[in-house]
Amino acid sequence: MNFLNKGCSTDVERISVSTGRIRSIYKYFLLFGLCAVYVPATLVAASQDVKYADTSWGFWFRSQVSQHPDVIEAKEKMYAALSMADSLDQPLYNPELDTEYEREGSFNNYRLGMTQTLDWWGKRDTQKQQAVYGRTLARRAYDLAVQQKSAEALQALVNWSSARQESILALRQEQQLGALLDVVEDRQRSGDMGQVDAELAFLGLSQKLNDAAQAQARFKQAEARLQELLPDWSPSWANIPEDLWRIGEKKAVDQWVDEHPSVMAAKAQWDVMKKTAELTRLKSKAEPTVGLNGGKSAGDTIVGVTLSIPLNVRNNFSAETRAARKQALAAEANYRSVWRKQQAAIRASTAALSEYQKRYQRWQKLMRGRSERSENLLDKQWCSGDLSTTEYLLALQQRTEGLVAGIELNTQYQLARIEWLLQSGQMETALMQVKR
Repeated sequence: MNFLNKGCSTDVERISVSTGRIRSIYKYFLLFGLCAVYVPATLVAASQDVKYADTSWGFWFRSQVSQHPDVIEAKEKMYAALSMADSLDQPLYNPELDTEYEREGSFNNYRLGMTQTLDWWGKRDTQKQQAVYGRTLARRAYDLAVQQKSAEALQALVNWSSARQESILALRQEQQLGALLDVVEDRQRSGDMGQVDAELAFLGLSQKLNDAAQAQARFKQAEARLQELLPDWSPSWANIPEDLWRIGEKKAVDQWVDEHPSVMAAKAQWDVMKKTAELTRLKSKAEPTVGLNGGKSAGDTIVGVTLSIPLNVRNNFSAETRAARKQALAAEANYRSVWRKQQAAIRASTAALSEYQKRYQRWQKLMRGRSERSENLLDKQWCSGDLSTTEYLLALQQRTEGLVAGIELNTQYQLARIEWLLQSGQMETALMQVKR
């Protein structure tokens, strides 16, 4: 570098005034050419990412999750359930058209009538209420599927970042020990070191080769997992914004439980089953069917009114009513079980997040600036002979384990945060508030 700078200074001294003017004009032409090339290249690069231009990371992430086949399946199931709920809003019975024709001597007798079963006990009103709860159940089940897939994708991003850091650290350690082995061999040939030092360096390098291979394999596996979950994923979208680790509403645990999609879905299922039991009870009651008909018989005009009522004598459908009532009680028990499990899950995830957060923040304070200082110190101590090769390799191993522990601690903290967002039901809210 000094040689190049020296040569450059000599050339500058030989430049004349006229040559300086020529070079200044050349600079303008060069600048114009670069602008002409740069502008189209910029437009091309921008067009490649036009789908997510001027959007936040949270919007991109949610759009990616919505394209996953599992989420699409959940959405179609929701639409199917909503359509079934719409069918419950329709009238129960359609009118029926009756016709009759006969030949009696020289007369053509015929009759035309219409019958209609009456909703005497108000079954349709019960079905409408059942439809309302059915729609709630369908939407909450879909929300739960989206939040679970979002948590799964976030966990994959965190694992990818962790695997990438461990891979970089392992490759760096491999290179460092490779260079150490070269130095040891040179010093051994000069008689400055013995055979034992060379063997120790060789064994250390062998271990790091294995560590690097495993780290690279984990990194590639994590990358493949991400590509399966997020179809348009690229390393440019890999960094999760820091906002996601800070966003969160402060509510009572019971309020979080009541608003969680799984609890709301279980509550809606219970309401549906209660209305189903009530509807089954109403269906066991007979409903009248009335009809009006008119026609000709033996040349005379006739008009008639009909009335029919089923007689629930042989079967009063009480068994179906009992079964529906028991299913409603089972749905109630399931709701209460889901509520208690979700309450316990929120408390457990909150406690785990608090512990990991405190330990990770403490680790950050302990390791602030010490990583590079410790590496430089170890190198100087070994080169000066204050550390033996055995002590040096042991210290390097301890330093590596400390850095890996920090990576794992950060990973567990972020995974605990994602689990807390999922269990508290704030996943979608947090992703919508992320800005970058």
